[in-house]
Amino acid sequence: MRRVVFNQKGGVGKSTITSNLAAIAAYQGRRTLLVDLDRQGNSSRYLLGEAADAEQPGAAEFFETTLKFSVRNPKTSDFIIETPWENLHLMPASPLLDELHSKLESRYKIYKLREALVELGEDYDEIWIDTPPSLNFYTRSALIAAETCLIPFDCDEFARRALYELLDNVKEIQADHNAELEVEGIIVNQFQARAALPQRTVQALIDEGLPVLQPYLSASVKVKESHELARPMIHLDPRHKLTQEFVALYESLR
Repeated sequence: MRRVVFNQKGGVGKSTITSNLAAIAAYQGRRTLLVDLDRQGNSSRYLLGEAADAEQPGAAEFFETTLKFSVRNPKTSDFIIETPWENLHLMPASPLLDELHSKLESRYKIYKLREALVELGEDYDEIWIDTPPSLNFYTRSALIAAETCLIPFDCDEFARRALYELLDNVKEIQADHNAELEVEGIIVNQFQARAALPQRTVQALIDEGLPVLQPYLSASVKVKESHELARPMIHLDPRHKLTQEFVALYESLR
């Protein structure tokens, strides 16, 4: 299963959601790969901590090889590293992704990620892809490579309006490049159950027939602690309310 977590709006929790769901998959014994395509590298830092700053192969180096022709091309697995967490591997991001963007786009390397991840299909039970907060080459590559798409949503009116444009962009990818891509669901993040506005906003999505997933992910300071310690919630505090919500959300996807 290849999943992409995608939203063109920043600050909606893409990296947090991707990293925690991938960590839960690995914790449950699934051979799991996270591909980080966001040059900010938040997922990479979440899973590696300070080790994310070390020079190591990753997504940028993988894409760089697609611009070259060689008798002996490296394998996709050469750009994947282990994380501290059993069963969880990572193709880390780096700022070099920015430098490569225009070259990759002009030479139409948009299908290379899909080819690579299909090649890895026998090595992993699940592949999770974290994307930049924009509809650029890397995001399109991820949507073309994925089988399903998860959309984080942060419960405000601006996010709701942006959601319609996002869904139109996904439909365009489906029509032009990846007919098998499905919107698996909308993940409600930073939900405050006692506040009226989030409840109304989410209910509006449900009333429109959009695939809103349960459970909603609660707002919690604990997740910021997990960022600081570079420990996904399942490894930081398995009994925490938010951890249990992540686990229930993951189970709903299987």
